[in-house]
Amino acid sequence: MTVGWLLLIPVIVFVTVVGPIWITLHYVTEWKRIKSGAGAGEGKAGEEQVVVSRQELAHLRDTALRLGKRLDALERIVDVECDGRRGQ
Repeated sequence: MTVGWLLLIPVIVFVTVVGPIWITLHYVTEWKRIKSGAGAGEGKAGEEQVVVSRQELAHLRDTALRLGKRLDALERIVDVECDGRRGQ
C-alpha cells in the first residue's frame, strides 16, 4: 500500500461515520437551544445581540426588493441574448 491509500482510509472513516454524527449532534444541540428560548448566539463569549431599528429594516427590505428587480432584469437580458439558456 502506498502512503496515499493509508491517508485515504481515515478520511473515508471521518466522512462516512464521524462527520454525520458530529453534524447531527451539533444541529440537535442548536435546535434544543433555540427551542428552550435561548438564541443561537446566547451564552457564547464575545457575541452581542443585534438591535435593528424599524427604519433600518425598511431600508434593508427596499434594498432587497431593488436587487430582486435588477436580477429579474438581468435574467430577461440573458434570456434574450442566449436563447434556450434555461432549458439546459
